[in-house]
Amino acid sequence: EAVKLYTQTAKQGLASAQEALGGCYAEGKGCVKNEEEAARFYRLAAEQGFAMGQLSLGQCYVYGIGVAQDHETAVWFYRLAAEQGLALAQYGVGKCCILGTGVAHDLADAACYFR
Repeated sequence: EAVKLYTQTAKQGLASAQEALGGCYAEGKGCVKNEEEAARFYRLAAEQGFAMGQLSLGQCYVYGIGVAQDHETAVWFYRLAAEQGLALAQYGVGKCCILGTGVAHDLADAACYFR
């Protein structure tokens, strides 16, 4: 039932529904698991500036879920969400800075995201 409602509102352009529907497809909750559809709905939400959509799409790029693995693109989406104050995204950027994944290894930059 939730997937049906998310689908209806996602088609109307509601970013939070698009992100939630992406999560349903990513996990196979209420629908058949489909990683490409998950990434597509996360992207729709991210393109509207929805921070959770940006974070979720970033995670898709980190792990290669429905898209080709690309750490630089992941960090780009993480930063977009982090700039909106999303703590999980700030953590993601900081972790990437520490590990040098998708960005140059930079402990000072990482510290800024962990504050």
